[in-house]
Amino acid sequence: MWIALALGKCIAHLPLRLQQAMGSMLGRLAFHLMPSRRSVTQTNIKYCFPELNQSEQNTLVKEAFRSNGMGLVETLRSWFAEPSALKERCTVHGFSHLETALARGKGVILLGGHYSTLDLVGSLTTLYFQADVLQRDHSNPLFNAVMTRSRQNMYGNVLAKKDLRGMVRCLKKNHIVWYATDQDYGRSNTVFAPFFGLPCATLVSTMRIARMSGAAVVPFSHFRRSDGSGYDIYLHPSLTNFPTGDDLKDATRLNAVLEREIRKFPEQYLWMHRRFKTTTEVGVPNIYGQIRRKN
Repeated sequence: MWIALALGKCIAHLPLRLQQAMGSMLGRLAFHLMPSRRSVTQTNIKYCFPELNQSEQNTLVKEAFRSNGMGLVETLRSWFAEPSALKERCTVHGFSHLETALARGKGVILLGGHYSTLDLVGSLTTLYFQADVLQRDHSNPLFNAVMTRSRQNMYGNVLAKKDLRGMVRCLKKNHIVWYATDQDYGRSNTVFAPFFGLPCATLVSTMRIARMSGAAVVPFSHFRRSDGSGYDIYLHPSLTNFPTGDDLKDATRLNAVLEREIRKFPEQYLWMHRRFKTTTEVGVPNIYGQIRRKN
């Protein structure tokens, strides 16, 4: 791990175009060397984009691996290099929406998603605003220490993913908190809301935290430009009449917002994750052919 991190630090200081080429090559290798993740991605694309023919779906799967390979190299850049070098290559759209939300004085939940540019854009946002973030710790202690230290340098507070009380405390101080719940955490504290036309276990924590804190919820997305020239960060108007008190209605709305953004650059989303592994009924196979018996 020490060797890998040292190599990563060297890669982080290479020219952007070379980094993107290396990431693309890494993604292509992963497509061939990671059959289980390839299978998950193929299944997700098959069910989420039924309007595409087989050839188009196969192309999207390969592009998703390429994009996430680039995202891995971009993560190294975010950890070990100064973000200011990329400022001229980054454009923030809708910054006034964030300012309007902050003016309410009750904090902002920056509603994000697991796009391949996640860590790099986290670094770039520090050039424009300060945010707190929740993270899931890594099982390798050394890797986790480097990741956490890097993110502490990027963000304000780095909170454990389950530290929702800490998140509420930050919001009550009128902080911005980056929050992405678009992964499958089982049946606990979830409702099954549609996502790309499929019932999807969706956490209700966003609604509950917004209700407890009074924070504004600002949808947030970020993408690598198709020509590789830079990055675009999008801040959208805060959600009105949210939460309503109807968890299913609110979760459906959140998933629709996320789906709308993903469709702009679908290859840049983390399709390698088993987003639909929890089914509405215990003991029923999911779309990956697995039976999830535990909550």
